[in-house]
Amino acid sequence: MKKIVAGRGHELYLQAKKVIPGGTQLLSKRPEMFLPDLWPAYYSKAKGCRIWDLDGREYIDVSYMGIGANVLGYASDEVDEAAKAAIDNGGMCTLNAPEEVYLAQALLELHPWAGGVRYAKAGGEAMALASRIARAYTEKDIILFCGYHGWHDWYLSANLSNKNALNDQHIAGLEPLGVPAGLAGTNLPFHYNHIEEFNALMEKHKGKIAAVIMEPIRNAYPKEGFLEKIREATRKAGIVLVFDEITAGFRLCAGGSHKVLGVEPDMAVFAKGLTNGYPLSAVIGRKDVMEASQGTFISSTFYTERVAFAATLKNIELYQKYKVWEKQDEYGVMVLEGWEEKAKKNGLNVKVEGIHPLVHFSILGKENTLVYKTFFVQEMLKRGYIASNAFYTSYAHSQELIEEYLENVDDVYRMIAEIDRKDEAVESYLEGSVCHSGFGRLN
Repeated sequence: MKKIVAGRGHELYLQAKKVIPGGTQLLSKRPEMFLPDLWPAYYSKAKGCRIWDLDGREYIDVSYMGIGANVLGYASDEVDEAAKAAIDNGGMCTLNAPEEVYLAQALLELHPWAGGVRYAKAGGEAMALASRIARAYTEKDIILFCGYHGWHDWYLSANLSNKNALNDQHIAGLEPLGVPAGLAGTNLPFHYNHIEEFNALMEKHKGKIAAVIMEPIRNAYPKEGFLEKIREATRKAGIVLVFDEITAGFRLCAGGSHKVLGVEPDMAVFAKGLTNGYPLSAVIGRKDVMEASQGTFISSTFYTERVAFAATLKNIELYQKYKVWEKQDEYGVMVLEGWEEKAKKNGLNVKVEGIHPLVHFSILGKENTLVYKTFFVQEMLKRGYIASNAFYTSYAHSQELIEEYLENVDDVYRMIAEIDRKDEAVESYLEGSVCHSGFGRLN
């Protein structure tokens, strides 16, 4: 059986862990989340949906595509040309870049309900900005939330009064160390599609709630009336409804997923697919709500840099021109149905979830699901794929590529089924450690 040879990327990661606490800047990019000891870890080049590691080995990305950022694909010629033009004309200046106005106009055109835009550089940062504006507008403290919204104090404070508050929202084990104790009780969770939990919190904290912050959609579609009831309750109580569109935005349509779901919030937050890989996030909102940002302090030098604005404008233009959401849906259905068909063919129990552009699966069997995931990643890497148990679709993928990918999925599923039939342990076939599922200090 072919073995994986750890290359320069793994060697560099060992150096990184000595100088970067946790090894990487993003939990989702840690090699331990995929294939400990054997993951390529670093790239030298990325183009379309192909990646070259530090040893020059080429792979096809059928996993997260820049953790959901590259909806057009890596290194889009037209987007990058717009960015390069901005660089040539000066990426930073004492005066303001006109593109920030043009982008605000484009975002408001996509979302006619909104009347103002503010920018940040990252998704979690923009969520902190949105929570600040909502609290400034209502002059209240408590936030009800549903879903994952980043790493900032306002969000992690949920674990101050209940250490398990975020377990079902994102990942277990997130310690709120460093978060001021005084924030305890200011951020309270409810579960998606559980309207009774939401109603109970609304009743318990009546008159004290500043905002409801939630992902309008992520792994499942909302039950009939779920979003509508939240919209009605927040409007009636004068509470700001914030939709976190960082993951779902620019997947189901050009703009926020709420356009497809038919419910308008008071604020919406975008990043990831908004830019095709450039560092920019945006908060849009109703004019009166956004004007509250004037009464609090939100200001940063690099919120004004030009390059990401120019790239984002071109990304939105191309996303609409090519109707990218149609391909994201088409490819997602192909992958979802392919996983199910290959699993049935090989007698595996596979649970498939997610909206079409963001699908993922779990193999359920005699061993821990993480063992199966690690084996899958390992064997797909041997076949030239950067793969996981998730597939984020992009315009750079193709029907032919997905068909070839699914043929390889079939092979790996067959291997797992044969190991199970021999009553052997899949874990014994791993060439390294089992992958991690959540937070851990990986020094």
